[in-house]
Amino acid sequence: MAGPLAKAEQLKARTKRFAVRIVKLSASLPKTDQARVIGNQLLRSGTSMAANYRATCRARSKAEFVAKLGVVVEEADETVYWLELLQETGILAITDMNGLYDEAKELLAIFAASQQTVRSNNVSMRKSSNG
Repeated sequence: MAGPLAKAEQLKARTKRFAVRIVKLSASLPKTDQARVIGNQLLRSGTSMAANYRATCRARSKAEFVAKLGVVVEEADETVYWLELLQETGILAITDMNGLYDEAKELLAIFAASQQTVRSNNVSMRKSSNG
């Protein structure tokens, strides 16, 4: 079974692959004002998620880790939103996203669960040190 460092490296690689796919998707969008605006937002959030996860892995303290992980969750959630908007406006069909929407939701679930775990552990640690 992979240890925490190996899992972090796997997740860094996965988010980077996701970012590359986001770049390619945004480049393939129709050349309309609406697609350009949404595509730019998607490009920003989808690539930022990967970059911020890398920064999270380099956190110098638990507090910094929690804060940086919060940014990753926000960027992942925003990426899901922009992908939904592309689909709901008819700019791009979900089938044309080649699984990007599903991957975005999976990454969001992973990061949100990690955030909950870290928060729960911090609450438990505070309670035991106050007890």
